Amino acid sequence: MEKIKTVKGGEFLVKETKPQDIFIPEEFSEEQIMIKETCSDFLEKEILPNLDNIDNQQEGLMVELLEKAGELGLLGVSVPEEYEGFGQDMNTSMLSTEIMGTFSSFAVAYAAHVGIGTFPILYYGTEEQKNKYLPKLASGEFKGAYCLTEPGAGSDANSGKSKAILSEDKSHYILNGQKMWITNGGFADVYTVFAKIDDDKDLSAFIVEKSFSGIKLGQEEKKMGIKGSSTCMMFFEGCPVPIENLLGKRGKGFKIALNILNNGRIKLAAAVLGAGKNVINNSVKYANERIQFGQPIANFGAIQHKIAEQAMRTYAVESAIYRCSNDIQNTMHHLMEEGTPKEQAVIQAQKEFAAEAAILKVSASEALDFVVDEGVQIYGGMGYSAEAPMERAYRDSRINRIFEGTNEINRMLTVDFLLRKAFKNELPLLSASQAVVKELMAIPDFGEADESLFVRENKLVTNFKKAALLVAGAAAQKFMQKLSHEQEILMNISNIIMDCYLAESMLLRVQKLIDSKDADTYKEQVAMVEIFIYDAADRIHKNAKDALNSLASGDELRMMLLGIKRFTKHSGLNTKDERRQIAKKLIEENSYCF
Repeated sequence: MEKIKTVKGGEFLVKETKPQDIFIPEEFSEEQIMIKETCSDFLEKEILPNLDNIDNQQEGLMVELLEKAGELGLLGVSVPEEYEGFGQDMNTSMLSTEIMGTFSSFAVAYAAHVGIGTFPILYYGTEEQKNKYLPKLASGEFKGAYCLTEPGAGSDANSGKSKAILSEDKSHYILNGQKMWITNGGFADVYTVFAKIDDDKDLSAFIVEKSFSGIKLGQEEKKMGIKGSSTCMMFFEGCPVPIENLLGKRGKGFKIALNILNNGRIKLAAAVLGAGKNVINNSVKYANERIQFGQPIANFGAIQHKIAEQAMRTYAVESAIYRCSNDIQNTMHHLMEEGTPKEQAVIQAQKEFAAEAAILKVSASEALDFVVDEGVQIYGGMGYSAEAPMERAYRDSRINRIFEGTNEINRMLTVDFLLRKAFKNELPLLSASQAVVKELMAIPDFGEADESLFVRENKLVTNFKKAALLVAGAAAQKFMQKLSHEQEILMNISNIIMDCYLAESMLLRVQKLIDSKDADTYKEQVAMVEIFIYDAADRIHKNAKDALNSLASGDELRMMLLGIKRFTKHSGLNTKDERRQIAKKLIEENSYCF
């Protein structure tokens, strides 16, 4: 049996990756494609005709839809077969999440149920807890929810005030507290609730059933978007929770919450990817149908620019999502081969790629916001009308930059996760940064110009990483433990790292495609890579320049700025023609076709 090839989280910054070492969406198996089609058929039959009814929160409709999804096995894709689930791998789970993410209100309810509503029990439950709850969650008989956020504890979740006190007979905990923004709260049957036992410093987690007494629901929140998803406050007033419903160990609830969020972030990225593709489909179809000045607006360069940019940003995110998903999957299998129990292996593998998960959450949610905004613009006045699909898509998109930790928090976490690894000697970031500084002091090797495909792009991606290492290393050396207070600089560094990861991921994907056929077959994908890297060079230069001007001065600053200029220097590209080429393909296919 061939040994599983694994990489470490964050290693992409300091190590070359070869195209053959990544997974790309074009490699999904026939079985995975069948699951994808099952998801698509369900959406076409059950969700699309009900979008208005869902948004109006028609009584019982969301519950009915989730139960129908359960009947098809779509709620148990990640639940092992021994608990009556489908038992599929990470890539298949991500693919089903992508497709089910197409229509946002239902997608939110679905994702909350199969993710944060189910995973805490799957990964941290005792065998008795798993046998009791997982089969019913997988079938849809039970609907799940996750109760972490409180009025005074959002991003700082561990500061929550909810309390659990052991009863005198020590048979149960008495839970008191208030939770807010609880997705599925209005109809869920099982909640994972976080509270502190007695005067503990850290949270514990509990499995709470709707049937327990002392639970009151607040009114459904009136929201900007995702109007069809149930979101309400929950009040626990003397709620008795059997001691056997303590989830995991006492005082380890915050750790559970953080680890579940690692999964939630990458799953959110997959879901918004599905939403983005749907918006592009609608944009292209409308551009082909809308006649102005005697011709379809798809013929106009300004519209083609928008369509090409929508596709390029979506393609970049997709390439990175499935690269990361497969890396998590390989790491999980490797840990299991070494004897780590499956649930623990999943948690460790997802934690290993916490930085990448944060990158994907930010980049995917911001790509979708761009895509829907341009979708509204392509539709023009109709884009602002509730009669057309863009109005709903526009409103629904906005929450994704707040879900699963705000994008600001996730940007800072990206750098924090990587630097922690560096300080633990798990990732040679600091030595790699020092090597870049030494390179700056040497005479540059300009080499001979090579016009071969992607020679320039490969060199630029390598140099982008050097820019990231240079700025991150300089910031860490300058501020040491106080770097966390320099949030603006952390944002700059994170932006650079995100561009590195997305640029490399799509470059590797297209190189792998070309290796299987030829460059001409994938000329539109080649164009997307070239444009993305061309644009990334300017973004990285700006972010690096802003950060360095904030932390250095004199000769040191001048040397580093010259280095950044060298690392982001691009020979030029006719982006107009390349975007037109991409748009032409989409317009001919009348859909997102990559």
